[in-house]
Amino acid sequence: MSADVEQKDSGKGKKGKQKKMKTRVDFTPMVDMNMLLITFFMLCTSLSKPQTMEISMPTNDKVDESQQTKVKASQAVTLILGEKDKVYYYLGEFKAGDNSLLQATSYTATGIRDLLLSKNRSIVAKVNDLKQQKKNLKISAEECAAKIAEAKEEKGSPTVIIKAADKSTYKNLIDALDEMQICCISKYVIVPITDGEKALLASAQGAK
Repeated sequence: MSADVEQKDSGKGKKGKQKKMKTRVDFTPMVDMNMLLITFFMLCTSLSKPQTMEISMPTNDKVDESQQTKVKASQAVTLILGEKDKVYYYLGEFKAGDNSLLQATSYTATGIRDLLLSKNRSIVAKVNDLKQQKKNLKISAEECAAKIAEAKEEKGSPTVIIKAADKSTYKNLIDALDEMQICCISKYVIVPITDGEKALLASAQGAK
């Protein structure tokens, strides 16, 4: 970039009168510099990656195939994800034709969460106590994590069986899995819904 100063002489040579000067700035080199900067940033800037959400799916060692249908009745909670953001549940073993078996609830804190907390209240209390001990620096983070994992595997902890109906949404499944983490449920599994459960679900949805 250069600047040229041009002096304009009137030719009359009057004394005491300042000569007029005209300044011209050449911006041509700026074009090349801008192109270099644009090229530099295009090469050095990483393109934005698509955002994805990670889901911690239950592992097969939590509830094996034989346990899925033979879970202790007093510890089993079956969630059936229905249409229009509705969720239904029943406790214990499935009984075909029992229309009173399936109960409706919601994904709110006063719905499915209250149900799971009532089944897992003692373990949730232990987990919260361990987290508070870690916060107060009474135990290390590693020790806290180990004790929490041990507490979740205690005898008497509920087993949740999640079944999604045809018209349930992906969001419904995510909401159900979130509640597993919030309520400290360590034993849960996702399995297909049975024909008998579909019949009860259709009856429950039709009664609404």
